[in-house]
Amino acid sequence: MSFKAFHINQLHQKDPFDFDSVALALFQYQAQHNPVYREYLARLGKAPQQVQALEQIPFLPIEFFKEQEVKTGEFEPEVVFYSSGTTMQTRSRHLVNSLSFYHQVTTRIFEEFYGPLQEFVVVALLPSYLEQGGSSLVAMVEHFIQQTGQREEGFYLRDHAKLIATLRQAKGRGKKVLLIGVSYALLDLAEELQGQEDLTGVTVMETGGMKGRRREMIREELHALLKKGLGVEAIHSEYGMTELLSQGYSKGEGIFWPGYTMRVLLRDLNDPFDMGLRRRSGGINVIDLANVDSCAFIETKDIGRLHSDGSFEVLGRFDNSDIRGCNLLIA
Repeated sequence: MSFKAFHINQLHQKDPFDFDSVALALFQYQAQHNPVYREYLARLGKAPQQVQALEQIPFLPIEFFKEQEVKTGEFEPEVVFYSSGTTMQTRSRHLVNSLSFYHQVTTRIFEEFYGPLQEFVVVALLPSYLEQGGSSLVAMVEHFIQQTGQREEGFYLRDHAKLIATLRQAKGRGKKVLLIGVSYALLDLAEELQGQEDLTGVTVMETGGMKGRRREMIREELHALLKKGLGVEAIHSEYGMTELLSQGYSKGEGIFWPGYTMRVLLRDLNDPFDMGLRRRSGGINVIDLANVDSCAFIETKDIGRLHSDGSFEVLGRFDNSDIRGCNLLIA
């Protein structure tokens, strides 16, 4: 069995695995078989055999996904995911070897947090993602909708009346309802409803991002407006991005839990190679074990806080980073 097949098999097992040892083995594999990452390590003067702990791994700056083909091994991608952005921005590209593997990972993560998708009706308000195309978020939600077996329509652009009718119908059938949307689109809906619609029991999940359509606002302000306008007690959030195949979720208050294939570490804001074990705030580095065909060790442009139980918060972004989601609000 090849290393890649063995690695994927470990991720598919229901029994817990040793995250550290799996991640370190994947690092050694990608340090050898990913040309971009191998060159990056060489320029840093970091020999792979020197790495014996997760905190010693150099993380690849996320900008490389804009400038290079970040690819481990030889394959023709089944799909290419693109980041959101304006026409003036270079969009990141994530070459995906297997769409079904992506679907399997994202589905398991969601269901571990929220239960079987078959119990849900999923309604998505993601206009900018649908219009730009190539979105990993749309691909994930589209698969979720298929898994529910729902008869209701899943995606909406701006037809709020039809969307509300769908929510009512789903609630009437006694189904769990997930309303997932980009922040500005959910705000548009909240301002239209002004708390006049009973959405009790609906899980409202924002994925971040104003996409230049509205002013950026802190998470507390956004969630307060959404809770008031949509008449719900909590706003859930998703943490994910084009460059990751795994995601994290928050059930309120901006506290995220990473999926089983994901871990967050923090780096010093002024020294990206300093990842002190006791650090509680700094730049967010993500290990994504599902990124077996790209790079599993990503230095993001997010600033965060890490808790001792493994949960984390997103506090903001570095000033020179693009304004884009999923879930990159200033808090």
